[in-house]
Formats: sequence, C-alpha cells, structure tokens
Amino acid sequence: MTEHATDEPLTPDELETWAPVATLLERLPAALDAQLQRDSGLTHFEHGILFALDSAPQRSLRLSVLASYASSTLSRLSRAVSRLEAKGWVRREIDPEDGRFTLGVLTPAGHEKVVESTPAHHALVRRLIFDTLTTAQARQLRTISRRVSATIGPDDGWRPAG
Repeated sequence: MTEHATDEPLTPDELETWAPVATLLERLPAALDAQLQRDSGLTHFEHGILFALDSAPQRSLRLSVLASYASSTLSRLSRAVSRLEAKGWVRREIDPEDGRFTLGVLTPAGHEKVVESTPAHHALVRRLIFDTLTTAQARQLRTISRRVSATIGPDDGWRPAG
C-alpha cells in the first residue's frame, strides 16, 4: 500500500465529482476517435503522433520523446508508427546526433494528412470543450488538468510550441 492509501470510501461529495470525471474519461476518447476515423481514417492516438511531429522542428522527434508526449510505451508507439509508415506518412531515421536513438520524421504526405484532418478535429474539440465553457472555466480546466497530470506522473506531456 502507498503511504496515502486508505480504506475510507469516497465521500458522497467526492463521488459527485468523480462520476462525471470518469464519464468524461470514457466518452471523450470515443468521440474523438469516432470523428477522426470517420473523416480521416486515423485514431486519435495516430493523429496526435502526426500533429506532434508536424509541430516539431524539422518535423521530427526522437521516438522516446514522442512516446513521452503521447503518454505511451515505446512498444505501443512503435506499432502506431509502423501503421503510419505503411501509409507513407512517417518514416524512421537514425538520429544523426546520437545513433542510439531513432527519429520519427513526418513525410510531406504526412504533413498533408495533418492539414486535411486537423480542422474537423479542432472543430469537434471546440464544440465539445470550449463551446461549453466560459473562458475562465477553460483556464480552470487547463490548471486542474495540469495539476492532476503532474500528480499522476512527473512529465508535463506534450504542449504546443509557442
């Protein structure tokens, strides 16, 4: 048991908070996957990989960094990169700065896939999240999400450049 473990059940107030969080954790990924699959033939995970590579300098990242951004094991990321490679959207290269690492590199076709798939994806995110919140609530959600994520693990995860 961890030092914070307790046999105490969640309080009614905690359950009132946890229930919608748990529901959100189930429904949001399904909604994002459904839209991306229908419109672009991508999973949300695959789109995230392509989007992160598209946003990176020289459109390339070490696979270990990409796995960290995606909160993924290298094994899961490798399988997804293999699928994206088969479609011609990503290629792997040995890191010229350190040959012990492999880079994921977005191809021109992969960039075009990001350009094609991102507007509808962002529209759905805007409709599901930002259109339902005030600006202040959206900032609170950002702060709360970062705090909970930091408690789960020390990595900040992916953040947009700029």
